Amino acid sequence: MSQPHTIAVIVGSLRKDSLNRKVARALAELAPSSLKLSIVEIGDLPLYNEDIDQDSPPAAYTAFRQALQGSDGFLFVTPEYNRSVPGVLKNAIDVGSRPYGKSAWGKAKPAAVISVSPGAIGGFGANQHLRQSFVFLDVLCMQQPEAYLGNAATFFDESGRLNEKTRPFLQSIIDAFAKHVERTVEP
Repeated sequence: MSQPHTIAVIVGSLRKDSLNRKVARALAELAPSSLKLSIVEIGDLPLYNEDIDQDSPPAAYTAFRQALQGSDGFLFVTPEYNRSVPGVLKNAIDVGSRPYGKSAWGKAKPAAVISVSPGAIGGFGANQHLRQSFVFLDVLCMQQPEAYLGNAATFFDESGRLNEKTRPFLQSIIDAFAKHVERTVEP
């Protein structure tokens, strides 16, 4: 068997016990052996500022960019804030895309967006806004199935374990993403 594809998981919520982080962890457990998912933390990234990104960028910028460059693809798991992406996630996108012409997001790498919300709409606005950024970044987003996970607080039991009712749905998403990665990543 060939090596698994490395997937950088970007979680748009900083809370340690956020629903988004729980979903990201559940997806990592459900991932087929063809994928190796690793959360790449974004909470320590200074706000993007070209003035500090000159001769010696912050170590957090460099480490983040290296994690992106070393990945075969990306999985975004994000909440929706004010009908858009959280500021911390937008900042991570900006840090990874700079300096101009040297985007760490790579050329034509596969990605998927999963928006997670305790509300009924499932983070539709954040999901769609993130997809808009992918066009400029040349990130190839999985089109189907779309993943808007509403009422996500019901997905886990009191100890934080994924319930059996939700497991097949998340399994279908990660399996579809694995197929998207296989179709997209060059051998």
